[in-house]
Amino acid sequence: MEMYLLWAVTGIVLIIIEMLTGTFYLLVLGIAALAAAAAAYLGQSFWVQAVTVAAVSVLGVILIKRFRGTVQPAADRGLDVGQTVMLDAWISEADGLARVKYRNAQWEAQVTGERVPGGKVFYIHAVDGNTLRVSAVRPH
Repeated sequence: MEMYLLWAVTGIVLIIIEMLTGTFYLLVLGIAALAAAAAAYLGQSFWVQAVTVAAVSVLGVILIKRFRGTVQPAADRGLDVGQTVMLDAWISEADGLARVKYRNAQWEAQVTGERVPGGKVFYIHAVDGNTLRVSAVRPH
């Protein structure tokens, strides 16, 4: 079998498998294999093909890390992030620990930023076990 056909089949198989996973990494490897197929078709040596695969793969992974790292999907953040809570009372105002009402239950909360008397609305930024991490600023 010709080398460019081997690279092309490998690339297509990786892209098809990527459609089942949704991680984008196999897509990058599939595109890299197709780039190596193009190099092989143009008559380049095996080492040029190997460097092509490596370069396209590294560049693709860097781009994925850069762009996927900036946006956190809502499913990864949790359903509680962004919800509002009502500050009832301070447990320890010096430590930023408070008692808040959320979903008709009392929760402990770690308040960051502004410290105000009870009755203030805060936004959940994270849930750490049974403690809510809240602040007066709405999360993105």
